[in-house]
Amino acid sequence: MSDVRWGILGAAKFAREFMGPALTLAPGGHVAALATSDAAKAEPFRAHAPQLRVHDSYDALLADPDVDAVYIPLPNRLHVEWSLKAIKAGKHVLCEKPMALQASDFDALIAARDAAGVLAAEAFMIVHHPQWQRARQLLADGAIGRLWRIDGAFSFNNRDAGNIRNQADMGGGGLRDIGVYVMGSARFATGLEPTDVRARIRWENGIDIYAAIDARFGDADYVNFTSIRMHPRQEMTFHGDAGVLRLPVPFNARVFGEARLELQRGMETVVERWPAVNQYELQAAAFNRAVRNGEAYACPLEFSRGTQQMMDAAFANAG
Repeated sequence: MSDVRWGILGAAKFAREFMGPALTLAPGGHVAALATSDAAKAEPFRAHAPQLRVHDSYDALLADPDVDAVYIPLPNRLHVEWSLKAIKAGKHVLCEKPMALQASDFDALIAARDAAGVLAAEAFMIVHHPQWQRARQLLADGAIGRLWRIDGAFSFNNRDAGNIRNQADMGGGGLRDIGVYVMGSARFATGLEPTDVRARIRWENGIDIYAAIDARFGDADYVNFTSIRMHPRQEMTFHGDAGVLRLPVPFNARVFGEARLELQRGMETVVERWPAVNQYELQAAAFNRAVRNGEAYACPLEFSRGTQQMMDAAFANAG
């Protein structure tokens, strides 16, 4: 097929600044349409999509025969509803994380995907970044020996009551916004599934503002924290008996800092860097290849369901 023709549901800031440009810059696709009730909000998208068609409703975009795939950056509580509608309209779907608010919701998404014969996935972009593919390879090759411990951290400080991350009825909270990263990255890198998940959570107005989680990944201890009330920090570390593998900017490469991987063995530390890689473009390109050529996609719904299952276990343990 020719280029994947993308439609975007809503003129969200993240879509305007990051994913919209990525969907056009990535080989094999371009942004063709946008749905927004405010035509003025569509104008910034024309900088990278000058031939943009603007629909005044989400349903109208889904009915557009010249849209092959839909990107969904809506508030969390709307993800399942509009993903299902897009799939049933015959569109491929890339939905922002968390794609669902509980693991059982993925069952309906998987069933709809299979019935429609389309590609549907959560926008977990980090699995497409070479720093995470390299980390996965090094762990599989035994570069740090036997894995003993995994440490994760992701935090930022957002006290804006109007922000959807601080709104319980929109599916807000720290774990749903950023917990997917500290959990999903460990699953992706190790190929292991967590057991014995335990959590301590601090709540504010119905949302989690701090969560500390520990679990077991095989024989290794796993410890992480997320917070939307602390100074910005992100890091993932894998500690073995023969070395330490550290990713200082594991999630927001180029925004929080330079993507790099540090492998320490004995007194020697080897650093690999990827200063120019845009993981959103890589994600879009991978999705386009999967749609056009049938190439396997690195983050299928089944993988995302596993991360949500771990998050559900954390919420349940914390009561």
